[in-house]
Amino acid sequence: MSKNLIIYYSRRGQNYVDGSIKDLEKGNVEVIVEYIKNTIDCDLFEIKTVKEYSKDYMTCIKEAKEDISNNERPKLKEYLDSIDKYENIIVAGPCWWGTYPYAIFSQLEKLNFTNKNIFPIMSHEGSGLANSVEDLKKNCEGATIKEGLAIKGSSVKQSKDVITRWTINNLK
Repeated sequence: MSKNLIIYYSRRGQNYVDGSIKDLEKGNVEVIVEYIKNTIDCDLFEIKTVKEYSKDYMTCIKEAKEDISNNERPKLKEYLDSIDKYENIIVAGPCWWGTYPYAIFSQLEKLNFTNKNIFPIMSHEGSGLANSVEDLKKNCEGATIKEGLAIKGSSVKQSKDVITRWTINNLK
């Protein structure tokens, strides 16, 4: 049986949902990760930044755009040193300006992905996987990028069956 790891970033609090900003007790990606964790044996690594993004959604998206414009890698509270014991790595995050939050890349750039399988997962409100697959190819050199999953954030809670089926088909 292969060893699985989920590296993820999730945003609680203010999020864009179906055209308006709503407070979420759990971030959409956190809900997705919980569904996967209940389906397969896997370890979790949650990405947390030293300087948190603003709790105000509109300010947060401006900060995220600045990360992209400046090609900045936010510092993390903790980093994984190695993924040697894992065969499959799920990279999960929300779609911010067409890709993952740059905090995810802060972590990915420090790891050796040679001979690893990468599975992209993204929550979104209309962008699907956007540029995430191309960005994973750039940041996970030596890995094989496998079939990804894009779940509309506003339907995450109703997508348990879709997420479970994707997980079983790709990782069991």
